[in-house]
Amino acid sequence: METVLAVLVGVLIVVAGAVLLAWFVRSRLVLASQDDVAAYRVLHVSSLATAELRSGLDAGADKAARHLRALLGTPAVALTDGTTTVAWDGTGAGQHAAQVATHAQGTFRDGSTVVLGPAALVCGDPTCLVRHAVSAALTTEDHVVGALTAYTTARPSARLVRAVEEVAFFVSGQLELAELDRSRAKLAEAEIRALRAQISPHFIYNALGAIASYVRTDPEHARELLLEFADFTRYSFRRHGEFTTLAEELRSIERYLTLERARFGDRLEVTLRVSPEVLPVAVPFLCLQPLVENAIRHGLEGKKGRGHIVIVAEDAGNEASISIEDDGVGMDPERALQTLLGQVGDHLGLGNVDERLRSVFGDEHGLVVETAPGAGMKVSLRVPKYAPGVHAS
Repeated sequence: METVLAVLVGVLIVVAGAVLLAWFVRSRLVLASQDDVAAYRVLHVSSLATAELRSGLDAGADKAARHLRALLGTPAVALTDGTTTVAWDGTGAGQHAAQVATHAQGTFRDGSTVVLGPAALVCGDPTCLVRHAVSAALTTEDHVVGALTAYTTARPSARLVRAVEEVAFFVSGQLELAELDRSRAKLAEAEIRALRAQISPHFIYNALGAIASYVRTDPEHARELLLEFADFTRYSFRRHGEFTTLAEELRSIERYLTLERARFGDRLEVTLRVSPEVLPVAVPFLCLQPLVENAIRHGLEGKKGRGHIVIVAEDAGNEASISIEDDGVGMDPERALQTLLGQVGDHLGLGNVDERLRSVFGDEHGLVVETAPGAGMKVSLRVPKYAPGVHAS
């Protein structure tokens, strides 16, 4: 009996809690004004449109048009690039979708907002809801690249005209960001191509020379070196992906060092200390190999006797801490700074790597160079373990 009573009491407590929760939620919703609800709706729909528009006018136009029509509350909305109808959402597609570029001619001519009436929107269907339109320009860098046209049943009010202009301004901002994303990707690819052009001839010449020296004396070793050379060049000249994992970058460096040891022999000593936790971290493609090549070419080639390179990649909380240090000839600190700025010298890729790190992760993640004449050089960098838009491919 006591057990049954306890169960009943528990059920009553749960029901009472649910009733109180429902009352609390309903009271909160009642307390929210209509303006608050409207503002939330606008922000929500805008966020949905943003994701589509960041792909550009063509790629995400269809889905974006649906969200833009929800923002404006009109029977139909269309997007055009001035030649074709990129997207149409709403009623009247069969009668008007093919004419969107024509409807937006005035907008493309001088970038002005154009209001159209039934004379311009001829429709043979008496039930057609599309009788008027407002067309506003979509611009990037002050150039009209498209038009947003909202179609209505009645003559549009001044408030609707203003709303269409504001939504067009919002769309223009997203298109400009999409263009910046594309430009950034093109710039990154151009920088990588420049880096390849800068480092490859020197290394390829020396690597092939070292391999050739073993062809007669140790053919098996020469074959192994050729395979390492093929793997290294395949990685260095790959076409896909702006980012790679630290593990892949270090694996490429090991191949590179294998080939350099064939040239230097016992003169080159390498110490590698890597924490397993940082191996999956995404880093810009070819951001470490140029630093290692710089240490060998400018640090150790001019040094008599043995040279030592220490490569360290450690876990540092939310970041991976990486350094490449050599005990070579070093250089004047002021000259090192000018090298990073690209003002002097041919230290392979230092300025390129520094610029790419800063553009991806921010200025606080550039290269840190410690050096002095006769004291070697240490190049350090910090890479966030997680950064928006940074994914290894």
